[in-house]
Amino acid sequence: MAAASVSVQAIVLLAVAAVASAQLSATFYDSSCPRALGTIRSAVTAAVSRDPRMGASLLRLHFHDCFVQQGCDASVLLADTANFTGEQSSFPNRGSLRGFDVVDSIKAQVEAVCPRTVSCADILAVAARDSVLTLGGPPYTVLLGRRDSTTASLSQANSDLPPPGSSLDSLISGFARKGLTTTDMVALSGAHTVGQAQCANFRSRLYGESNLNQSDAAALRANCPQSGGNGNLAPMDLETPNTFDGAFFRGLLSQRGVLHSDQQLFSGGSTDALVQSYASNAAQFRNDFAAAMVRMGSVGVLTGSQGQIRLSCSSVN
Repeated sequence: MAAASVSVQAIVLLAVAAVASAQLSATFYDSSCPRALGTIRSAVTAAVSRDPRMGASLLRLHFHDCFVQQGCDASVLLADTANFTGEQSSFPNRGSLRGFDVVDSIKAQVEAVCPRTVSCADILAVAARDSVLTLGGPPYTVLLGRRDSTTASLSQANSDLPPPGSSLDSLISGFARKGLTTTDMVALSGAHTVGQAQCANFRSRLYGESNLNQSDAAALRANCPQSGGNGNLAPMDLETPNTFDGAFFRGLLSQRGVLHSDQQLFSGGSTDALVQSYASNAAQFRNDFAAAMVRMGSVGVLTGSQGQIRLSCSSVN
């Protein structure tokens, strides 16, 4: 375990060097808000203890934030108003994003110890990392200093977030547009080792595709009928749904991918070998995931005097 942790840190150091130009720093709040990281960690641990699914939800919020608008700028947290429609109403997010109440609670706790200092975008990034850790995933260093956006984009949320019916080529190209490699894409997809999918997002696979383990298909159909039940849930990792491990990739080898896009990672294409490696080598997956999270967390960030530090994560100042 110690060797694996050292390896993770070595990989993360390489990723840190690669994104240094983003003007982020692991020590950004050391002087201005030394209690920030501990406050976030305690709040995330408590939230995941109450609801193990919340860890995956917070991780998903960070991902959906980074893939839209400028990048990791907390645009996903902006709530709709009478004069503004943000990303929460987009097709990929509507009725499925959760954890906003947890983020609001964390923000209030951080504001209590360091007013007007810590951005909502940084809170999302740290909460995602702490969720991974709480569920048994790898440690990695979160670079800090993001600023919050003052706008959001419904159209970009609809176009940029990869849908569950994506092909392998579309996944590769979508991640590449964000500056992320194919290895990053496969590693980040491994976050589906925790969390659940709605019936509406895997119904077409369940009833229209043959490369799905038939025992799993029978069980999934019991809770996902051909019509109705759109919001019914199924774990994307059918083996250990509340533990961050490599079981998701082992499942793909046996055609146990619940989402079409997940099974595309192991379906006779260019990523088959990497999926096989992750399935048999947990340390490799953990290393690559940690490095990919650092890279994703630097996508299109606002820094310096750009954007703002929101007082409430759901609305601009």
